[in-house]
Amino acid sequence: MLRLDKLAEKDVVAVDAIDTTTLADLFARVLINGTNHLLKRGFDRGYVSQHEWTGRLRGRICFHEAIRRNATVTGRLPCDYDELSYNVLHNRILKATMRRLIRTQGLAAECSEGLTQLCRLFSDIQDIELTGRVFGQVQLHRNNQFYDFLLKVCELTYRNLLVTEKPGTSRFMDFDQDERQMANLFEEFVRAFYRLRTNFRVKPEDIRWRWIPSDDFSKGLLPRMRTDISLTSDTRKIIIDCKFTPKATQHHFEAEKLRSEHLYQINAYMDNLEGEWADTCEMMLLYPTVDSPLSADYTHKGHKISIRTINLNQPWQSIDKDLLALVA
Repeated sequence: MLRLDKLAEKDVVAVDAIDTTTLADLFARVLINGTNHLLKRGFDRGYVSQHEWTGRLRGRICFHEAIRRNATVTGRLPCDYDELSYNVLHNRILKATMRRLIRTQGLAAECSEGLTQLCRLFSDIQDIELTGRVFGQVQLHRNNQFYDFLLKVCELTYRNLLVTEKPGTSRFMDFDQDERQMANLFEEFVRAFYRLRTNFRVKPEDIRWRWIPSDDFSKGLLPRMRTDISLTSDTRKIIIDCKFTPKATQHHFEAEKLRSEHLYQINAYMDNLEGEWADTCEMMLLYPTVDSPLSADYTHKGHKISIRTINLNQPWQSIDKDLLALVA
């Protein structure tokens, strides 16, 4: 979901340089780094529709409007035309997000200053009110795909900024109160990390059920089976399922046991895999933790199965090292 493609992936996030645990600061620094990379290669431009009353004919003349407003009096005609401009939607979203982050409570001074300096470079780009629908209207193509990651960061920022009682300011949502939101964030973070920091091909992947339905109705009842993260290289394939739960284990008759529903899901992947990796794909359940590390390993029909935790209550450098070690 978070793709960087050509945008100097390992320099955009600059994990080694980030020592903050504040989401606002983290997102701000990612946007600062990413926008600076855009500056080096040049902001994207596109054709933007314009409507103007002009004495110089261009594009398509709007005759109905000209007649209705008696164009003979003004000596001008209403025209619709396309103009090559930096004022494209993805640049407007980037500018609007940076402006909102600047007004976020608790943002580090250096981040606020960096965003403010960048916003000055967007002076010719019109402001836009961010809504959930706006992000779905962006159309990227092969030549501007490098905007994709930054727009995902913009959308994540938009969805988790809350308006405060002080006019014009915002604060970040308390993720601890929204388990589903935090689960999505954890999954996307891990996926983006491995795309940035490894040479694996990283994506979610659909696995087709091997069950043979008796009719179309039965076929339609089968749920979609989709991995959180599939890492693939020329020599390895690893499926990682990210599970955001308070603990990787649960009590069962006063004993600590792995969560059976999570094991059933991994087992379903193994039973239904087809193709080159059907017998050798590695499986991993990954849980976030702050104080209860867990490491357990199993094998089943040639598959290596790992149960792991990643401590998120440590410096970014340590998180980086530990996540890389999981797939080393």
